[in-house]
Formats: sequence, C-alpha cells, structure tokens
Amino acid sequence: MAVDLFAPVTVGRLTLPNRIVMAPLTRNRAAAGGVPQAMNVEYYRQRASAGLIVSEASPISPQGIGYPGTPCIYSAAQVAGWREVVAAVHAAGGHIFLQLWHVGRISHPSLQADGQPPVAPSAIRPAGEAITHEGMQPFVTPRALAAEELPEIVQHYVRASRNALEAGFDGVEIHAANGYLIDQFLRDGSNRRTDAYGGSLENRSRLLQEITTAVCAAVGADRVGVRLSPENSFNDMHDSTAQQTFNHVAGLLADFGLAYLHVVEGDMMSGERQLDYGAIRSRFGGIYMANCKYDLVRAQQALQSAAADLVSFGALYIANPDLVERFRQGAVLNAPDPETFYGGDEHGYTDYPFLDD
Repeated sequence: MAVDLFAPVTVGRLTLPNRIVMAPLTRNRAAAGGVPQAMNVEYYRQRASAGLIVSEASPISPQGIGYPGTPCIYSAAQVAGWREVVAAVHAAGGHIFLQLWHVGRISHPSLQADGQPPVAPSAIRPAGEAITHEGMQPFVTPRALAAEELPEIVQHYVRASRNALEAGFDGVEIHAANGYLIDQFLRDGSNRRTDAYGGSLENRSRLLQEITTAVCAAVGADRVGVRLSPENSFNDMHDSTAQQTFNHVAGLLADFGLAYLHVVEGDMMSGERQLDYGAIRSRFGGIYMANCKYDLVRAQQALQSAAADLVSFGALYIANPDLVERFRQGAVLNAPDPETFYGGDEHGYTDYPFLDD
C-alpha cells in the first residue's frame, strides 16, 4: 500500500509521526571547545516537528575536527551542552539522532593537536581548501594511518556513541559519506592501501564494518543508522566502480539490523545522478532514507513508488523550521540564505519565520 510523507513509520525502537527528516547540517555555531550553546538549543527545538532530526556532524575526537565552531561529542562539557539540546527537542515532542564524525584528511594542521597533519587511509592530498580559524587555506597532504591505529579510532566511535546516549539522544548515525574518514576508506580514489584495509571491496569496507559492529554492540543496532554518498564528488572524492562498491557496502550493512540506511543520492556538486539506488536499497533491505535535492513532489513520489521509506531535507530545513506543516498545507516556503549557512549568530539561524508569525 502506498504511503506518503505524513504516515507514521517504525525506525528502530522509535515510532515516528511522519517520514520527514531533518538532514545533518553543519552550521558552525558551537561555543568554544565544541560545546553546544543556547542558540543551538533553540534552533533544534524549533525543528522538533520533523519525524526525526539527525544532528549536525559532531567530531568523535580532537583528531576528527575539520572545521571551526563544530559541536563535538567526546568531553563531559560537550555532552552537557548536547543534553540541553536533546531535552528541548524531546519536550517539543521530537526525536533526534546524533551524527558521529571523523573528517580524516578534510582538516588542516591548525585544527589538529600540536599542528599535526590530518590523517587518512592514504597520503593523498585532496584538491581544495580547508576552512580554518584564519580563513581558507590549501589542504595539506595527510598522514596515512597505520593499521594499528585503527582500533583506537573504532573505540572513539564507541565512546562517542555512549556519550550521545548519555546526553539523551535516541540514537546515532555513523557518518560514512561526503568525503570524510570512513568514506575515504570506502572509495578507491582516496584509498590506495595494500594492507587489510585497502584494495578489495572487503578490505576497503573493513573499517566501516568494524565501527558499525562496535557501535551496535555498545548502544544497540536499533539505535544506529549509517549515511553513505556513493557518487558524491564533494571533498575531491571518486570511485572507479561506485555501483559495485556501494552494492557491496549496502549488503554488508544489511546484516546488522540497523535502524536505517541514509543515502545521499547523486552528486550534490553537479546534480548528476547516475547510479541505481534501487539496487542499493534492495541489498540493504531495511528502512531506507533518501537525500539530495528532494522537494515535496519528489519526496512523495519516492515514498509512493517504494523507492524510499523516509526522505531527509537539508537547505529547506535551514529556512523552514516548520517544514512539516508547510508541506502539509502546501504553503510557500522560506528561501534559505546561503550567506548565513556557516558561522555567525542567530541571524539566518533561529530567526526564519514560522507560518503563524
């Protein structure tokens, strides 16, 4: 039977009132030390009518930081700050997962402890520039991680997951998309290793498998989602056999009993979409969340054709805190202001009008 965006759905141990998801959105407005602050509380509270909120990506360790002003999830102060956010969302009737983040090579020595180079699967410098406290600076060549360092990174994901539940989050999403550390291992354009973490699909998927195994063991698979971006070129990413790679990854993830799989469909840089996402969905077999340039019409079509179970929205949620109600009424949407996406104060953050304003 066909469903629409406003039908309830069971996701892990949650029953969501609708299938409209707020996608993870980096906004660079945390306080010093990566601690969420009062305006972050208000921002998320305003958007609690979403069936599910996936928080902005939150570094799991100091090494995982790649941008100024991002909230983190490895210290007691950060957990306390997030607790206020989660309490506000829950008080407003919402549900919220935290997205776990390690940026890998998409960082800069000025953001790393003691000015160390960022880490990556292989010592391949990405094209482009890093956003630093001193402005834009060219990416540097990262240091290739030794295999014996990877278990500690896995444990950082575990610690961050437990911290998220301590803060009250309903679950966590493992960020394996958009050119960050796990994605760098998955795709052959950034992974040239010759050890057990490189080469074959099984080897390139190994770190994701180990992280997912450990996080599920720590907090329960029904509290865990994973995000992938099979053909997104953001952060200088590519893979020579993307369909084969991500069919394999989806099949691997099918065995965990995850809450959901969240997929950035197409290339958010070019807008092109060439892969068969139905094949990825079918190999996963569980709750599938679609993302990338969806509007109301496309989202309804995806649900009614069973191409997706939920749809996440990014820029539309920046500008429309009451996106669910606007969709329900077919109301005009506020236009997002890209000038205020990253950093700043409440302007362009918590001051977008609601329908009843």
